[in-house]
Amino acid sequence: MILSGEVECDELYLIAGHKGQPEKVREANRKARCRRLKGARGRGTLATEKPPIFGMIQRSCEVRIWMLENVQQVTIKPIILSAIAAGTLVFTDEYNIYSRLEQWGFEHKTVNHSAGEYARDEDGDGFCEVHSNTMEGFWSLLRPWLRPHRGISQDKLPLYLSFFEFFHNVRKRGKALLSSLLSTLVKKTLESI
Repeated sequence: MILSGEVECDELYLIAGHKGQPEKVREANRKARCRRLKGARGRGTLATEKPPIFGMIQRSCEVRIWMLENVQQVTIKPIILSAIAAGTLVFTDEYNIYSRLEQWGFEHKTVNHSAGEYARDEDGDGFCEVHSNTMEGFWSLLRPWLRPHRGISQDKLPLYLSFFEFFHNVRKRGKALLSSLLSTLVKKTLESI
């Protein structure tokens, strides 16, 4: 599905190492950790075991998420161009990777988190329409959903992300989810044949 209308983009950095793969730990030339994997502060990359997760959500609609090697304009440009319709209004924070959205054919509005701005009312109607809180809310659901798994391998993280994206987009619970899951699996199987 191509996202359109009002879309929010944001990035998240999850700690994901090489769980269950001691040979990769040896290749990285570091000691095994006794306790949980602790990532360095700030933005990360796949190589630093803190892979960035890039997400976009159409307000009150579907979400799309990807695990990336790094978060740079060169990395996100093809994703944004393929997933968001041209001319769409995109809301982000002021991270500089989003600075070329207007050159790429999108309308772009930002909020400045570092200045304490998380939502802004531009037209004076009392409703703060400029924000990226929908995507931030999605991240607040993803983190606790991943926590019980007690560490995730970088190799398996895209599968967890795909399932959570599917689960969110279907918006069904319990037995109602089963029919949607089976129809999606059958569709993907038929597409691959």
